[in-house]
Amino acid sequence: MGLKSDSWIREKSLNEAMIAPFVDRLEGEGIVSYGLSSYGYDIRVSDEFKIFTNINATVVDPKRFDTANVVDFVGEVCIVPPNSFALARTVEYFKIPRDVLAICLGKSTYARCGIIVNVTPFEPEFEGHITIEISNTTPLPAKIYASEGIAQVIFLQGDEICETSYKDRRGKYQSQTGITLPKIL
Repeated sequence: MGLKSDSWIREKSLNEAMIAPFVDRLEGEGIVSYGLSSYGYDIRVSDEFKIFTNINATVVDPKRFDTANVVDFVGEVCIVPPNSFALARTVEYFKIPRDVLAICLGKSTYARCGIIVNVTPFEPEFEGHITIEISNTTPLPAKIYASEGIAQVIFLQGDEICETSYKDRRGKYQSQTGITLPKIL
């Protein structure tokens, strides 16, 4: 298994729409950077968020998720409350090749502020927008900037093609286009 470089990511994105929209360089002047980097791609967070709230005092249950646990927010800056959590989605839509596993890691700019993005794998033949899990681990409100970088994706190509891909097993989050809440099939 090998880590893939910028030229491989560019070729797959331009010729096979692996990442769309695709930004062919790292954009970073006065913003949290996004776009193509040396061995990865810095993804952007859209302007759609679901912010966790305790207003309804329900229990967070991944098997029976209650939508009363979140409030919808659309805007250029999302404020995540202290010691709280938000969901968002990427601007980019992904089509992961069958012989590739991608891993999403939080950007250090946010991590240095106590804002953590969950490490998430994108399995072979996953397709869709990525739902991003953002934790504010600080006792202070935290800003998340829409249309700017939130995490980096690295791509690992397998030595052989997997027997069963995410698409083959009809993964529950396949082809998601918005923020997708937890679900059990």
